[in-house]
Amino acid sequence: MTDTSVDWDLLSSYAGLLSLATFSIYAGAFGSLPPVKHKPKEGEVAEGDEEEEEQAERLSSEDAWLFPIIGSALLLGLYLVVKYFGEEWINWALQWYFTIAGIGSGGKALISLVRWAVGPRVWKRYDRITIKIVKGSQGLMKWTIRTPSLYLIPLGALPSILYNFGGSQTRRSALLTDILALSFSFNALSFLTIDSFKTGSILLSGLFLYDIWWVFGTEVMVKVATTLDVPIKLLWPKSMSFSTHRGFTMLGLGDIVIPGMFVALALRYDQHKASHLGNPGNSWSKPYFYASLGAYVLGLSTTMGIMHFFRAAQPALLYLSPACIMSFVLTATIRGELAEAWKWVEESEQTESDKQPANGRTSHDPEVNGKAKTTALPSEEEDELHKRKVS
Repeated sequence: MTDTSVDWDLLSSYAGLLSLATFSIYAGAFGSLPPVKHKPKEGEVAEGDEEEEEQAERLSSEDAWLFPIIGSALLLGLYLVVKYFGEEWINWALQWYFTIAGIGSGGKALISLVRWAVGPRVWKRYDRITIKIVKGSQGLMKWTIRTPSLYLIPLGALPSILYNFGGSQTRRSALLTDILALSFSFNALSFLTIDSFKTGSILLSGLFLYDIWWVFGTEVMVKVATTLDVPIKLLWPKSMSFSTHRGFTMLGLGDIVIPGMFVALALRYDQHKASHLGNPGNSWSKPYFYASLGAYVLGLSTTMGIMHFFRAAQPALLYLSPACIMSFVLTATIRGELAEAWKWVEESEQTESDKQPANGRTSHDPEVNGKAKTTALPSEEEDELHKRKVS
């Protein structure tokens, strides 16, 4: 007789993993928003433009085409190394890499969390420390932090150190794995962005095929995922009491970061739309963001349901990629904005400032161009011009 009782322990594990993944994308999406520039109050001195924020790396459609190719080459390379040379030394090398990466990632994520908790105005009241490395008169490196970061960076490094060098209770523990994975995910979503829905659709479509091939077509994906002992996955125990005797459910960071980049783009597009309607504050309508985030939850729930039913690993992007793309198409179609949203390309602050110079004139202004030409002469040409004028 078949046992039809509900496995609540396993269902709670799915729910916990789904919650962690959704929270990670939600936080990373807001972390990807450009900082709001507040006008100084009366009597308040405006700060300079220097800030400890890093400029996000933006992926274009040309980059998106290469992602599945680069990912396939890297995955196949790892598989061949594991198969023919063993897993010990590759895990040893990756351990050191992720230890260093985890120290930096944990510190950045903790700083972002504290800055969000206290608010940007309070955060900017703390003293700013600038570290410069110069060679002669040429600046090689510049690093700016606020004073709380001096304490937050060492604190953020602890999970990575304990994960790799701690005792039997902490070394490779699921809790530290999740903390490190969440920090990696947050930083990836905050500092690696896509520039348009077209780019996002190309990226998701390419990795849709990538995931299907490497999971269903070969043993490569499953072999590498189960062999590498690095914190690039989220874990949740298959027990409501958090007992680990049944093992864990697992979700790779790729199934969070890749669709998460699309969700983060949707949030920035909502902000872009709001700013053009004269509402650039902290509260604005977010139809594209909530639609894409809801689609992610639905897609991941579907993945887990099919995985549970068939008792076999599933390529999550098989369900997440179509869900995210369709959420954008349906939302834009319902709002009558499909053509506009598809053509929209996000531009960096630097690009925007280049389009509008500080003096309010464009680069096509003859007077501006004329001044640029006279002041851009090499010193030799200036000397020759001066001699001609004197003679």
